[in-house]
Amino acid sequence: MSAHDFNFTTIDGKSLDLAGFAGHPVLVVNTASKCGLTPQYAGLQALWENYRDQGLVVLGVPCNDFGGQEPGTEAEVQEFCATNYHVDFPMTSKNPVVGEAAHPLYKWAEAEAGEDAVPQWNFHKLLIGKDGALKATFGSAVTPDDSGLVTAIEGALAD
Repeated sequence: MSAHDFNFTTIDGKSLDLAGFAGHPVLVVNTASKCGLTPQYAGLQALWENYRDQGLVVLGVPCNDFGGQEPGTEAEVQEFCATNYHVDFPMTSKNPVVGEAAHPLYKWAEAEAGEDAVPQWNFHKLLIGKDGALKATFGSAVTPDDSGLVTAIEGALAD
């Protein structure tokens, strides 16, 4: 199995098959609009702008698992992100990312990498390689401009 075996629904209700990202590294981030880490949206947008022409996909996965910090509808989330952070990278509908109800991609990531792949809070990052393999995980405190994250992204782009 690989990440390419999973699919989501986009924030605007369309099917999003991760197999469509084959050949591209994907940074999957569980997001929330009412979190102290919400300003990371700006850094994620900057990563998207800096590396999308080289093939990077940033994929936001809104979730309400931590402190009820994503209470809005998909339309409200989309409006918040566009208005406040000019987000135009792909986003999914709201999904649980932990526990029994977690989206299957997150269950797969846990099976692949153990507890390091399980989000402990909003803005946890999973780096998926071009081949769909889980390349690395980064905790919520790792900001989008962190040198270790950027190095990992550049390595995944070069693979």
